[in-house]
Amino acid sequence: MSETLTACVIARDEERRLPECLESLAFCDEVVVIDSGSRDRTREIAREAGARVFENPWRGFAVQRNVALDRANGDWVLEIDADERVSPELAREVRELLDDPPAGVRMAALPMRDVFLGAGLGPSARYPRYRHRLFRCGCFRHDESRTVHEGLWSDGPTAALEGELLHLLASSWTEALRDAVAYARLEAEQQARPTARGALFGAFLRPPAKFAYRLLLYGGWRDGWRGVTRIWLDCLTDSLATLYSVKSGAAPDAAVRDSDEAPRIGPPRLIGVAIDADRASDLAGWLARAAGAGADVALIAGEAAGSRAVRCRSLDGSGPGALARALDAEDQIRPIDALVLAGRRERLLLRAVPRSLRGAAAPLGPSGSAASAVELVRERTRFPMAT
Repeated sequence: MSETLTACVIARDEERRLPECLESLAFCDEVVVIDSGSRDRTREIAREAGARVFENPWRGFAVQRNVALDRANGDWVLEIDADERVSPELAREVRELLDDPPAGVRMAALPMRDVFLGAGLGPSARYPRYRHRLFRCGCFRHDESRTVHEGLWSDGPTAALEGELLHLLASSWTEALRDAVAYARLEAEQQARPTARGALFGAFLRPPAKFAYRLLLYGGWRDGWRGVTRIWLDCLTDSLATLYSVKSGAAPDAAVRDSDEAPRIGPPRLIGVAIDADRASDLAGWLARAAGAGADVALIAGEAAGSRAVRCRSLDGSGPGALARALDAEDQIRPIDALVLAGRRERLLLRAVPRSLRGAAAPLGPSGSAASAVELVRERTRFPMAT
């Protein structure tokens, strides 16, 4: 029997966008809407669509999401905002997962497609830009100390779905700039007050480097002027957040963990990299043995080559940019602990990839015992958190 699903929506003054959002949730068994004081017909629209509506004064994104979780009755929860839409393909995938949930999987990562100034974005928005919005009810809660980016951390093997969750961003330049400033202010509230040197780096040196990385290495130029604009706005937000934090930032000991620094919990995460098809097949076998030893594994390959125990992501090119995009996607699903490289070609290619995408431990080779390699990575990445 299929497990049940509750969709949780937080909203305020969303009578314009909410109807289409709720329509995309028709496949759910239950919809819970938490309203934070709407002055329009948001609550009435939600009730007319069959949703259970609760009112709760606004105390932050994380608090509102936790209030919704407390009222969910389903076996699983799908979190969604009024400006998001579940595609028919994603809806089918979710129902299939609930019909036969994989053993040991308590969370799924959904690929989010940003729609910006009237068109969908790809590499400029780090697509698939996975979001952990589908998970077993009662297993996770949001960090209420966060003012923004209150997403959940995966603590084990995570199902990676392919259907898109559409995110409707700004439809005008005015809205885009307003959103950038608003997010910068929220981000500043949870950043530590920087030193003079830190402010200089964060406001003026890091954003240009990020712009070049996202535009060139990650391939953001492929999205045309909209992609360039989106990357520029993201960098502007980073710069403004640093400047705002000079005055409104938290004390260093009260700052919140950076949203990109997910904690390393659960089984070690090993990602294999193989360019050639024959080596990919051999590496898939090694990764399957590592999975049997308790690791969470996936394979990045020039051509699809995997097994039932190993999910494979195909490279969309042969250069370092393609590898960086693939590693970034896997790191979004769950932080990479170590890479397993098929050979010399992969090691040379990895040199051009940012260090943040190379894993917490040194790269491994597929020679020797997979079980011993898993234990080695566990010791190197989990020991500091053992207590």
